[in-house]
Amino acid sequence: MPANNRSAHPFIIIAGTMVCLLALSFVHSSFSLNGFTFRQVDMLADVKMDEKPHPTPKQVLAAKKTADSSQATGPSSIPEPDHHSYDYMTYTGIQEYQDTVTTAPGMQHFLNALQDLKTGKRKKVRIAYFGDSMIEGDLITSDLRDSLQTQFGGAGVGFVPVTSVVASFRTTILHTFSKNWTDYHFRNNPPQNLALGLSGHTFLPAAESWARYAPVHRHGLDRFDEVYVFYGPANGGNVIINGKPYTLSGDAPVNELALRQDTTQQSVMLKYEGGAPMPFYGLSFESSNGIYVDNFSFRGISGIELAKLGKGMLQQMQQQHPYDLVVLHYGANVLFRPELTDYSWYERPMQRVIDSLRHTWPQTSFLIVGTADKAYKKTDRYITAPGVAALLKVQHELAEQHGTAYWNLFAAMGGEGSMTHWVEGDTTFANKDYTHFNSKGAARVGALLYKAIMDEYKQEVHP
Repeated sequence: MPANNRSAHPFIIIAGTMVCLLALSFVHSSFSLNGFTFRQVDMLADVKMDEKPHPTPKQVLAAKKTADSSQATGPSSIPEPDHHSYDYMTYTGIQEYQDTVTTAPGMQHFLNALQDLKTGKRKKVRIAYFGDSMIEGDLITSDLRDSLQTQFGGAGVGFVPVTSVVASFRTTILHTFSKNWTDYHFRNNPPQNLALGLSGHTFLPAAESWARYAPVHRHGLDRFDEVYVFYGPANGGNVIINGKPYTLSGDAPVNELALRQDTTQQSVMLKYEGGAPMPFYGLSFESSNGIYVDNFSFRGISGIELAKLGKGMLQQMQQQHPYDLVVLHYGANVLFRPELTDYSWYERPMQRVIDSLRHTWPQTSFLIVGTADKAYKKTDRYITAPGVAALLKVQHELAEQHGTAYWNLFAAMGGEGSMTHWVEGDTTFANKDYTHFNSKGAARVGALLYKAIMDEYKQEVHP
């Protein structure tokens, strides 16, 4: 182009247009002229940073950010909690709620108890872990217990019933017993004057009924230090424990015989020698200090059966053997029809259960564990059951309404389709029923829950 034909007019026109468009970017409304609508223009849209919405106050209360992460035991593939999401369906940490000032909010009491244990202000912290077949045989709880005792001290398996349907495959204690105990429990209509123990069982002995317990060769489980025998109202029942006679008496719903294990004897042998009829609940194996996780598994239940536990028994048990955290882990037996999505039949009685437990143990922390993923076969493949999301919604609402903590196991294990992956992946973590974890999977879940608890603990210690 010849030099004498050059002009600044095109540059001025372009620059002017850019200035006009930039100015219009700051007009945050549209307007019309002669029937034509001018919409908002944003010249900076591609260079602006996305603004994330701030959590609402309710979200902040519901789920505290846990900025510090802990070193969890278990597989290295355990995901970090999503600290930027407070959606109960996807959040992998523990959410905490508070309903009234009369009950301990969320995990607060339990976290304070852990701090006191760590600093020597108290000797023991106890967890009552209620569940169904997902935890039977000490699955999940054994790994959680081991990790917590490594961190906070303690040795011992905790509570073990007099007899058990899972004794033959439980690996955390050797447990044998005679066949002449009568086991009354949640599902076989015990006599009206017979209170059930915290495990949902009460055992009546016959002549020479016996139960034997022995430690196993595992860390923290290889010896018995302190042994507690729990029994119901008694007026002179006679037992022999490791060759020594004892006469058991007491009119409380729960009575306790505390023993120091003889270091020369590894096992504990309890034998009923007659006298006044009396109910037994179980034994607890502990050391002089530390943290303990009691496994209260009951195959085939949904959690609403806990309503059958008497108030007097609960109050007395808390006085004799106080719990700082109660975990309610149910769901597998609620999802018996995978495409069912209306769980109002479950929500109403479960509300009454939690109301009763919270009222009876007002200063105890409660944690509701949202159901694990459950897959079923649809056409030619296994997919997450539609009922899972519906049940998680109910379980989360129960936590929110009753001021408990909530942990979504479904989200923690990977969310949608995770059970299929846990069954069919290179490493198998669950059984072919696409519902229950195998021992590796249970260990992984125990590690996930331990990490979630430690995230909360570290946030409490170093906010």
